[in-house]
Formats: sequence, structure tokens, C-alpha cells
Amino acid sequence: MGPDVPLLNDYKQEFFWKRFPQTILGGPRLKLGYCAPPYIYVHQLVLFLTPWLLGGIGTLLYQLRVLDEACAGVVSGVFMLGVGATLQGLARCMARRTGLVQRLPAASNILADEEEVEFTHCVAPETVRFVVPGKRFVGNVVLHTFLAGALCGLSTWYLLPDRLNSLYGHPGAGLGAVVPLFALSWVTVCIGEYSLIVNTATETATFQPQDTYEITPLNRPLYILAFIAVDLALSFSGSGVMELQVAAQVLHVLFVALPVLWALGMLSPLDALLLWAMEQTLVHGLGGSAMSTNIRLLVMFLSSVCVAICSFFIPSSLGVVLFTVAMGYLLSQDLTQLLVLLKGTSPTLGLGWWGLPLSLLLIIGALTEAGLLHQLYLIDRGNLTLGVNSVEHWESFVGPPSPQEVIGWLLIALFLITHLLRELQGACVLGGAMLNPLYPKRVMTAQAFRRKTRGLRVGGIIRRILLNLVSPLAMIAFLSVDESLEKLHTASLAIGFTRAFRMVWQSSEAALLQMVLVVIIRLAGGHRVARWHELGTTVQLILVSLVVNRVSQFVCKLSFALTVLITSWTESKQRRQSAGTLLALNAALCPLLLAVVALSALLSAPLLPLFTLPVFLVGFPRPLRSWPGTPGTACPCPDSVYYQQLCKRLASALRPALANGAFGSCTPGSHYLGRFQGRLLWISVLERGYGYCTVNIKGLELQETSCHTVEARRVDEVFEGAFDHVERPGQCFRLLNPHWGNALTPCSMLPVRVYSDAQNVLTGIIDSPDHLRQLNSDFLKTLVWILLRYCVQELTRGAPQTKGQSLQTSGRKSQSSQHAVPSEPDPAVVTVAMGSQVRPESSSSCHLRGQDSSSLSSFAEWSDEDDLFGPVTMRRPMRMMVRTDEGQTELGLGVSLPGSVEIHSLYESMALSSLPTLRPLGLGLGLGLPIVDKGKDKIPARTSTTVPSNSQPLHFTSPHSELFSLPSEWRTAQLASSKLQVLRPCFPEAWFCFCLSQLVVETFGEGEFEQVTLGLQEDRALRDLYTQVVLSCCVALGADAQMFSPNLLFRLYCGDGPWTEGLEWLRANKELHQLTLRAFRYSVKLLVDQASLGPVESLDELYTTLQDYHNNWFIGLVTDHSWQDSVVQEKPFLFSLGHDLTMGAYTSRVLSLQENLVQVGVLNEEGVRGQWANLSWELLYATNDDEERYSIQAHPVMLRNLTVQAADPPLGYPIYSSPPIHLRCL
Repeated sequence: MGPDVPLLNDYKQEFFWKRFPQTILGGPRLKLGYCAPPYIYVHQLVLFLTPWLLGGIGTLLYQLRVLDEACAGVVSGVFMLGVGATLQGLARCMARRTGLVQRLPAASNILADEEEVEFTHCVAPETVRFVVPGKRFVGNVVLHTFLAGALCGLSTWYLLPDRLNSLYGHPGAGLGAVVPLFALSWVTVCIGEYSLIVNTATETATFQPQDTYEITPLNRPLYILAFIAVDLALSFSGSGVMELQVAAQVLHVLFVALPVLWALGMLSPLDALLLWAMEQTLVHGLGGSAMSTNIRLLVMFLSSVCVAICSFFIPSSLGVVLFTVAMGYLLSQDLTQLLVLLKGTSPTLGLGWWGLPLSLLLIIGALTEAGLLHQLYLIDRGNLTLGVNSVEHWESFVGPPSPQEVIGWLLIALFLITHLLRELQGACVLGGAMLNPLYPKRVMTAQAFRRKTRGLRVGGIIRRILLNLVSPLAMIAFLSVDESLEKLHTASLAIGFTRAFRMVWQSSEAALLQMVLVVIIRLAGGHRVARWHELGTTVQLILVSLVVNRVSQFVCKLSFALTVLITSWTESKQRRQSAGTLLALNAALCPLLLAVVALSALLSAPLLPLFTLPVFLVGFPRPLRSWPGTPGTACPCPDSVYYQQLCKRLASALRPALANGAFGSCTPGSHYLGRFQGRLLWISVLERGYGYCTVNIKGLELQETSCHTVEARRVDEVFEGAFDHVERPGQCFRLLNPHWGNALTPCSMLPVRVYSDAQNVLTGIIDSPDHLRQLNSDFLKTLVWILLRYCVQELTRGAPQTKGQSLQTSGRKSQSSQHAVPSEPDPAVVTVAMGSQVRPESSSSCHLRGQDSSSLSSFAEWSDEDDLFGPVTMRRPMRMMVRTDEGQTELGLGVSLPGSVEIHSLYESMALSSLPTLRPLGLGLGLGLPIVDKGKDKIPARTSTTVPSNSQPLHFTSPHSELFSLPSEWRTAQLASSKLQVLRPCFPEAWFCFCLSQLVVETFGEGEFEQVTLGLQEDRALRDLYTQVVLSCCVALGADAQMFSPNLLFRLYCGDGPWTEGLEWLRANKELHQLTLRAFRYSVKLLVDQASLGPVESLDELYTTLQDYHNNWFIGLVTDHSWQDSVVQEKPFLFSLGHDLTMGAYTSRVLSLQENLVQVGVLNEEGVRGQWANLSWELLYATNDDEERYSIQAHPVMLRNLTVQAADPPLGYPIYSSPPIHLRCL
């Protein structure tokens, strides 16, 4: 769509202009969009001004000197408490009434506004419910009512005119300033009271999608109470604290501006404010890190506060050093991994139990060093502190340097070396402006990449040692000899040393930078400034940390703002009609723009570009994760499985890259974008500690939309420009990053074992007559191989004995069963194999042999000794033999072949000519026969034109044939014998014998293979059994065509072939149907391979090829659940057939698991936070969920569409999101 697509559609614009005035006023709905009685507006106006009227009573009584300050506030508060209780009681009473009786509307108009209400009179239930909706929870009714009274009373005291006069130092002479301040301040109080006790407006600053516990009504009153609390503190201190008085004066002015700040969404909701405050205190005040979940943040914050309190009460400076060093190390670890170890599972990509002794050695060494240095160098204060003598050392460099000065120079050297080595690890240097000349160019394979980056990896290992081992010990030494340790019993120094020793472990790189800056300031003469020197080293580190963090945020936010500004004009598809006007306004108001950027950086709040236009607001402060929930929520689809497999492998590849510094500083809040073929991965850093990093990996959609495609193409161009080093004219421009200024800066390539997706058009293969002619033969051979392998798998699955024993035991069983004669020939004997599938076995008992029936046609080669008519109704008791692993248990008389199902006919000793006419093949069900009158005794004889059911045991000549026998129900196909007779010569007997010989060798470890194989190959009954089943499956599936068409082949591959005579029988035998379908798919894959690689020249090659298909391939459909299972299990290859309707061609898709290079780049984290802040405002407040809205359109520089996709649901829609992944990066 064009750049001038509406920011909000017509319906949303009307909705927005109804909601926004309500938000400004705190809840009164003065613009409804439909005609409402005047008393609706009067009710809301009166309730809005009620706090002012009640506060005015208290103020008047005070001004008349009837009451003092406190009593005036109490009177106003009690009045407001009564009004609030009355309103809430009335609302609950009306809610109960309307819950029992609902008024029916006079006219049902489905096109009416969804908020339209029909009012009858001024105190009707619907009127009360509209004006005062009430609270959902009784507890909130009580809490909000008492809070409303307290707020009104305190506001009355806070806004007394005499207090305002005395605060600004002009008693009795400032009516011109006090009256507007008094009036506007009461407007702020009325807005807060209305949202608390009457009706709550939707806030522009929305953090949670749903307000389940009614926290939103508390937002504005608690901000008002926070302002009042400063005046209370000033009052209790006796007005002697100048800082409090100045703060109170400033806050009184800001108090008037609170409605504007609420309307602009600059003030955080309570939950976001609490999380943000804990995170900022933990990071900058206590030396911790932003955490991956809210629970972890709360636990870590409380633990860190407890450590700071304990360090304050430790009397010995040595004890403080040892305690803070040890606790800093423990708190900088992810202790949840210990729970993982105790549960018996290996930690995620960690060292396991080996990490415990290594950690113990490291902490013992650090404690020993800190204790020795503190004792040796702080005994003599005059020589070892940075007092007056030390100041002279820093200033004049006369005499021997102090120990801290020497360690300071060492820290500077360590910082320069580690920073240089980190810069060389990535593809770009100098903030992405220049390409790294040492980074490998035009690398296509993982092996070549490893070979060319061997030197960089050595540098990364050196950096890792310096940063993780040398630097912490050097920084501990620097702090252990600090003079401030003698003044520990102050809160600032206790917190400072707790933070400093924690930062040494938690974020070694950031701590090293901060200490180096402190040392440089001292070298530059900063010690001459008395106030700076009096702060002490640890408090200086806190200030430096805040300054460095805010300056880096300012730079990133300013870069993001300039990108939005410049691209709004330079990108033609982003150039709206208002672009020139907005550019002129931003240029004219440049100081205001810089002030907005600076304020957002100072608050660590996102810079919000409204609708992603160059209109910038300060978003409300929130945690770095930007979202309230725990990471791991996604909108799954069938493509999610590819990211699930890729995520595990990518996490392993991220470990060395993060440890070596290839991704830069990699602090919590950083975002990275990975690219491989059509897959885009969004990597967010959630938490960082000593030797570990916690990340969240998201997968973006694979079905690329037009916007997605535009940005994905630009991502590819950015990576190509950095990793391929496209030659450009001129030596001076050769190393410049051609896409510098883009939101994405290339970092590194990672060798990852991932599926490579290849799709080919099968034109000329699937429609070639020569190739299709071979398909019939290949299918029969493949089916024979699959059925034989199925028998072997069933044997090994049900028999736990060794292979050699299995061969010998099966031979003995077969020989004994052939000579077994039942003790009583009359009853039937049924043998059931426990724990295994019932399989038909051979039997040569003479009493089971029937006579040939001339009325039933069959193959000339079939044995005439089987009972062709199948079983009839049993009229005598059965005898059952149960086979277990220990032996056989006889449950009835007679001896039977273990595992066989033998049914003895009642007419076993009679000639067939004397038997009554029986129903052929129907097993007494009459399937497929014409309707017969129930009263008739005789059924006319019919000539059978189908192959009879062979459910009776077969006569095998080899004692081992029973191992390869097929289930009896697979021989019950109702097929015309003429079809099978025609296909009989097609059966691959040579291939059948070859497969038998190969399987015998593979299956059994001992025995005379030649004799066993010869016996199996000469067993005519076994060969006839496979001939019948294989040809029956071929006919039933519809694969007996002389020449396949591409359409028929594709339908059969998908399991959706045309109806055939035996299709229902085949589908009834689900296992046989799956085996047949698998055989056909294997044969199609074989067809494609032979067309591409050449024909199969020998039986051994064919056997090896099928074996490879079975072991290393999944051949099926993309929509199969087994396809996803195979991807998760990392099957080496996957093959599928498809039909491209747009091209009208058949395609193949092959996934091959191999090591490929995944390209990764870092994103502008402030740009991501800003776009996510706009997304939250636009969807949660403006409800602008239009799929074609402007803020979701493609932006090749900001990557706007991809950023929106990567947001957490319900605002974003990643198709995969991993739970927080713990990575060991030591």
C-alpha cells in the first residue's frame, strides 16, 4: 500500500476521539457518539466537581480559622468517604437488581453503536450503571472508598492557600499566582478522585493487556499521594531541609501538569513502575543485572538489598571485603542451575558438576587475594591510602606510586586490550561504520569459516581469559586497597562497596570501563575537586555507571530519531504528504526534540515515535524486556517446528560467539537478528551474569507477505555487504559499511547444524514415460523389501533373546510344530502370543487339509491344501495356548504351534462335495452380496470370481518361514483373480530371494546362513504368500496401471488415490495400508533419484538405497505429523512431493540436515523499544488493529514489519518463542 494510508480508519478515528477526552478528564464520558439525555452529563459533571466542593468546605473553615490545617483535611476526607461509600453501595445495589431483571430494548438495531444505552429516567438502573459502573471485587470497594477519603483530606491540606503562600515565600501577596495554582491543582485532584471512585478511564500508558485486579484506578491517586508525601516530609522536618523545600516548590508546579502527563502516557502504570524501579535499583545501585522474569527480578532485588544491609552492620573492614566479594560472586551466578543439577538433569548448555569445583577454586583465590591485599596495604594508612599523600602521588608523580595507582594503570591496559580484541571479533568496527578487514570474506561452508577464523578464535580465547579471570582479580585488588573502606559505616559506602564487588563478577566488562573512567578522571586532576573526592571510589563508580548508561541511551535514541526523520523523506515509499511539514517542525523545534530525547534517556524510557512518524513522545518507563509476561509465548503453526530444531543448535553456537565478544558488549536489552535461507530469528538478551547469559529466541513467519519480503530482502543485502565484501571503486571506500545507518549492523556468522531447504520442479521427471514405466517394478520391489523388513522388526521387537539364539530357537519351534498333533481333533486350539502381535504360522497337519473346489478360481501355483472357505461358527469349546517368555501355559487340551491361530472346521473330515453351500469370503457377514430373504434356508450356489480368503495356516516347507509369515488378515483381499493372474509375472522373485538372503545375514548373528537362506528361497508357500499380498496391495492401492500419469502418481503419493476394488479392504488393514503407502512413496523417491543420479544398476545397490531411505530419510507429506516429529528428532533428510497450483507443476521438497552458516546482526535496541512502545500504545489504547495500518508497513531501514512481528503476543505474532535459555559463556 502507499505511504498515505490512513493512520486510523474512520471507525477507529471516531472511537479515538470519544476515548481521548475521557482519558484527559479521568473518566467522564462527555462525548458518546449518540444522543443521550442531559441528566447524564449533569450527573457526571456534579460527581467530577464533588471533591472540589468538599475540599472547598474544609478550606473555607480553615481560612475562617474555625479549624486548623489537620482538622480541615479530616473534615473534607470524612465527607468524601461518605460520598464514595454511597456511590459504591448504590452501584452494587443496582447491579444486583439488573442481575435479576434485564430490560429488553424497545428496538433491536444490530447496526447501533456497541456502547449505546437506552436511558429511561435519571435514577434508572441503567443510568446508575452507566455513570458509576462499580467494582468487581468487594475488597476493592472498601480499599478505593477509604483511599478516596484520604486523598481528598490530604489534598485539602496540600492545597491550602496559606501553605502555597508560605511555600513560595510571598505570604499574603501572591494571589495572582496562588489562585491559578490552587484552581488547576484541584482539577488534578478531581481527575484522580473520579478515576478512583466513579469511573476509570482507559490510560494511554497501558502495560498489561487486561486489568484483571482493577489496578488502573489506583494509578492517578497514588501519583497525587506521592507529590503530597514530599510536602509531608518537609512539614515533619520543620522546613529546615533546603533540598526538600526546592523539591516541594517544583512538584507543586508539576502537580498542575499531571493531567497532561497522564494524557501523554509519560507516567508508568503501577506494575510497570514497580518493575522498572526494582530493575534500575538492582542494576545501578546494587550491581545486578536485568532479569529474565518478574519473579527472578523480585527475588534477586530482595537478596541484594539484604546483602547491602548486612555489609552495613559488619564491624570489620576485612569482613566487609570478604563478605561482599563472596556474595557478589554468588549473586552473579544463576543459582537455579544448581536445582537442575540436583534433579539429575544436565544444565542447559553448561559444564555440569565440573563447574562447581572450578567455581570454588576461583572464589577461594579471589578471597585470598582480597584479604591479603587489604591486610598488607591498609595497615599503614599514611602509605597506602589515597589521602593527602596519595593525592600528591596522583598530582605530581613524585615518589613511588601508590598500589591503587599501579593497579589503575593495569586496568587501563586490560581495558584497551580486551576492547581491541572484542572489536576484531565482529564483522564491523567503529560502531558499524567500517568493515573489519580481518574478518573472512565470501565464505560458503562451515569448514572454511572455521579454518579462516582460527586466528580470531585464538584472540577471542585470550580476551576471554583476560576478561573473566584476570580483570575480576585486578578490580578486586583495586577496591581492596581503597581508603573508603575505613568509612564503611555510612549507607552510601555500604551500598557502594556491595555494588562494586558485585559488578566485578556480574558484568566484568562494564565494571572495567567504569573503573578505568574513574582512574582517568583522577589522572586528569579530578581529585582536586573536593566534593568529587569526598564521595569515595564506590560512589564515584555509581555516578559513572549512571552517566555512561544514560549517555549511551541518548546516543542510541538520537540515532533512532534521526533515522525516523531522514527516512521519512529519503525513502519514497515512506514519504507522506505531511513529511515536509513534519521535517520543518522538527528542525524549528530542534531544542525541544533534543530535550525529549534527553528526558527519555534520563528516565530510561523508550522514545515513542507516534504511529512511527517523526512525532516523538516520551514513553512511560518500563523494564528492558518491554513486556509484562514471561518470555516463551508464541502463535504456533506447522512451520514452528523448524525453529524448534534450529533453536537448540543455535543456542550451542551462540555460546562461543558471546564469550569471544563477536556480538559486542551484549548487555540485557540487546536484540539480534539471525538469517538463514527463509528463516528469520529474533534473539533477545534477557539476563547477563558471570560466565552465563540468558536469551530468548523467536522465530518469525516463513509465509512471507509483501512487507515481510521487502524487509527480508534488505536484511540479505545488509549481510551480503558485510560478509561478501562487494567490491566498490576506490580504496578509501572499500572498507566502509554500505548500509551504515540501518537498524541492523552485521556481527558474525555462526556454524549451525540446521535443515537446508531445497525445492525443485519435477517437470521432465514425473511426467517422463521412461521414468514412469519403471515405477511399477520399483514399487513391487520396494513393497517386498518393506514387508520382509516389517517381519524382521516384529521378530526383534517381540523376542528379547539374542540373534543367534533366535535363529536356532525358531528352527526348533518350526520343526516341532510341524509334527505336533492335537490330542483331540474336535475342538479348536488358539495360541496367543503375549506382548506381541498375533501372526499366522504354518501347519502341516493332515486333518487341516481340505479338498480342492472347482467352483473357486485361484492361481495355478497356489497350494490346494488350504481351507478356502474360511472359518464357520464355532459350536465347541476352544482350547487356548498362551506363550510367555518363560514358556507356554496350556489353558485347554491339545498342542499347537506357539503364536499361531488355528481354527479347526466342524467339517474337517468331510468331503467338500458333501458340504452345504457356504458364503465365500464373507466370514458370515454377507459383505458385497445381494440381499437375501431371511426365511430362505438355501442360498443359490455362486461361482466365485475373487481370490479366496486364506485365513487358514499355511504349509511351509522351511522351518524358518514362519519368521517371515504375514498376518492372516492381510490375505483376505476380495479381488478378481484375473487381475492378479495378469500381474503374477511382475512379482520380482529374484529380488525376493535376494532380500531374504540379506535379511537373514543381518538379522541373525550365528547359524548356517546358506542352508537357512536356501530353505527360505525354495519355500514355495512363502513365495506365494508374498506374491498374493504384494499384488493384492498393488491392485488395491491403484498402482497396477500400465502407465502412470503425473496426477495419479501425486494422488497415490498423498494417499488420495481413486477408488479401486480392494481399497476398502486395504484401508481396513491400517498397518498394511501404511506400509503400502510408504512403499509407494519410497518408489517415487527412487524414481526422482534415478532421474537425477542415474539408474540403479544392481540388486545390491537397490538394497543399499532402500536401507538408506529407511535409516536416514523421512519420505512423506509436509502436513503429516510424522514430518514434524522427524524434524524435532533431526532425521538427516526429509522428502515431500507437492503441487504448485500457480505454476501448474509438481515439485519436490528436500530438507537436509547439515552444518550451515547463520548470519547474525545486532539491532538498535532503542529503536526496537521505541517501536514496541508505539505498538503497545496503538493497539492497547487506540485499538488500531488494522492489518494494513501505516505502522506495520515495510520499512527497509527501521525493519518495522519484522519488529512488530517479534513483539510478544497478543500484540506481536512470532510463530515460535523459546523459554529463557541459559547459556554458559565463561
